[in-house]
Amino acid sequence: MVTARPTIKDVARAADVSKGAVSFALNDRPGVAPATRARILAVAREMGWSPNARARSLSVSKAFAAGLVIARPAATLGSDPFFATFIAGVEAVLSERGYALLLQMVPRHDREGESYRRLVEGDRVDGVFLTDLLVGDPRPAMLAELGLPAVVVGPGLGEPPWPTVGFDDAPPVRATIQHLIALGHRRIAHVAGPREFVHGRSRRQTWADTLRAGGLPDGQCVEADFSAESGAAATRLLLDDPQPPTAIVYANDVMALAGLSVAAGRGISVPGDLSITGYDDIELAAVTQPPLTTVRQDVVAWGQAAATRLLELIDDETASTVDLPPPQLVVRGSTAAVREGAQPQGTTGRPAVGHS
Repeated sequence: MVTARPTIKDVARAADVSKGAVSFALNDRPGVAPATRARILAVAREMGWSPNARARSLSVSKAFAAGLVIARPAATLGSDPFFATFIAGVEAVLSERGYALLLQMVPRHDREGESYRRLVEGDRVDGVFLTDLLVGDPRPAMLAELGLPAVVVGPGLGEPPWPTVGFDDAPPVRATIQHLIALGHRRIAHVAGPREFVHGRSRRQTWADTLRAGGLPDGQCVEADFSAESGAAATRLLLDDPQPPTAIVYANDVMALAGLSVAAGRGISVPGDLSITGYDDIELAAVTQPPLTTVRQDVVAWGQAAATRLLELIDDETASTVDLPPPQLVVRGSTAAVREGAQPQGTTGRPAVGHS
C-alpha cells in the first residue's frame, strides 16, 4: 500500500493556518510571524512533507491582483476624494505590470478579517494595501498569520512587518496651528477624524500639543467622520458655543468646505470673522470662495509608491528608494489675522454639545 505524500494543504490544516502562510514559511519568505513559521516547519517535519517539482512550480503561481479592503460607509467613501486619488496612483503602476486591483468594501472594521481570509483562501490576490490604520490595529498580525504581503499606507504603528508608504502628519498640522497663532488667534478649534484611526488621533494630539506649546488654553474639539455632513454638524456645534472659536482646523478638506458653507449661511465672514483650514488640498480647495488654506499631499504619488513597493514584496525584490514630496501647508484666502475682540457674527450663544 502506497501512502500519499502530504501536501501543503495537509500541513496548513494540521498547523491551523492558511496555505499561503505554509508556502511563505516553507519557502523562507517574509510575512509570517516567527512563532507561526516555527510551528509550520515543525508540523511539516512531523508529517514528512517534502517538495516536489510540480508542487513547487504551482506554489509560485500568481493571481496578478492586489487587494484593497476599505471599512467605511459607502456614502462617506464617495464624499472623500482621497481614495479615488490614491487608487488612480495605484492603477497607474499595476496596469503597467498586468495586475488588477480588487476593491472590497465592508461596513465595519470587524468585518475586514473575513474579507482578507476569503482573498487568501481563494488565491485571489498576491498582496494587499493596508489603509486607515487603527489604534491597536489587529490587522498587521492577522495578515502576517495569513502570510499575505502588505504595504501600510499612511502613518504606521511602530515597526510593522511590511514597509510604510506615507508621512508623519504631525509637522504639517503643527505648521497650520503655528500659522494661526502667528495671525493672533487664541481660540483655535479642531474638527477631528474618528479617534480610532491612527491619523485621526495623531492630528488631534498634534493640535492639542501645539496649542499648549504656544501658551494657549485647551481648545474645543468635535469628532466627525470625514464626511461633509459631519463637518457641517461639527461647525454648527462650535459656532453655537458661548465662546466660539476664531479659527477652526479641520481634519480634511471635505469637512472644511462644509464649514465654509455653514459660515456663509450664518452671515459669518471667512476670513474676516472666522479662519478655516483643511487637509489634503483637493481640487476644489483652490477654487472655493475664499480659496482654502490647507495641507497639500501628493496622494497619486502615494498610490504609485505603494503599488511599486507591494509588487517588489510579491517578487521578493530589494526595496527601491521612494522619494515622495512631503506634505506642506498652502496658505490661501480662508485664513487672516484675528480681529480685535473677535467673535463670529451669526452665533447663537447656545451651549455646544458633543465636544470631545
